[in-house]
Amino acid sequence: MRNQQVNITVQNLSVGYKKGKSFVAIKEGINVNAHSGELIALIGSNGIGKSTLLRTLTGFQKALSGEILFNDRKLGSFSIKELARVLSFVSTEAIRVQNLRVWELLAMGRYPYTNLMGTLTDEDNRIIKRAIQQVGLAGYEDRMIDQISDGERQRAMIARTLVQDTPLIILDEPTAFLDIRNKYEIIHLLHDFVKTENKTVLFSTHDLNISTSEVDKIWLMLDDKVVEGAPEDLILAGNFDQMFHSNKVYFNGESGDFMLRKNVIGTYTLKGPEGKIFNWTCRALQRIGLVYTETDPLVMINIPNMEENPVWKVEINSKERLEISSLYELTAELYKRLSGL
Repeated sequence: MRNQQVNITVQNLSVGYKKGKSFVAIKEGINVNAHSGELIALIGSNGIGKSTLLRTLTGFQKALSGEILFNDRKLGSFSIKELARVLSFVSTEAIRVQNLRVWELLAMGRYPYTNLMGTLTDEDNRIIKRAIQQVGLAGYEDRMIDQISDGERQRAMIARTLVQDTPLIILDEPTAFLDIRNKYEIIHLLHDFVKTENKTVLFSTHDLNISTSEVDKIWLMLDDKVVEGAPEDLILAGNFDQMFHSNKVYFNGESGDFMLRKNVIGTYTLKGPEGKIFNWTCRALQRIGLVYTETDPLVMINIPNMEENPVWKVEINSKERLEISSLYELTAELYKRLSGL
């Protein structure tokens, strides 16, 4: 189904759960879209309903109201086997399966296409082998699922969705149990797959920095609404500022990071060539509570013009002068002098 197009339209959707004989809505009035060739990140704070929305989109959970359309066809009109050929899903749980090889796990992804006996054809085996190559697991075919690393296991689960060969792939926090290197590699893998195979991939995540560097679109769940758009559009519109109502955390629209608010201990300015040393010096100074200014700074720093054996020349309050050879020493000395400690 490599060339099968898919357009997902969500219209005035309400999602939630059943409590006794009544239903409790978690999020209402959701209107979003997804198209072939798009990598989409679903982002929102804990408990806001990301997993509930994904389960509703996969048909595992009924919508309270509204419509979910796949190519203008209502989700509820698909049979189980039809749906298995349209979408594949990877949950957030860490998979711990005993006595199952990587190849066998991937073979399970071909169930929508096999006969009643589950017999694999040469074409099925070719698709499995190709998926193993795509996710970088060549040589792992006979490894047991419970004897490989979390990153390798997540790659295997993604490979199973590739084997299922659906135009839509949905993943609930695929990087939740991974270290930073594997987080980036998994998202980059999904990005490449979307572009080369023209699939639609939707995944939920808390890793804003990683997702904004790779995705085509974000579905951002806020307290009162769900908005969609390119990461840059949402940042420029101030949507990420609404994610947290906290006097300790804020979204830095310049860097694209969520940051802790610092107690301001002074102001600074920098002189010297812009580049890597300049930028990381700014980051280090802001981390300890210094604010950049070009007018009457408390601290003036000359940036070194070389990365090997650099020296920062510092002037404090137009009086005290220091020469410092590392950002660790620079931040420690300035914080000690300016914070009153």
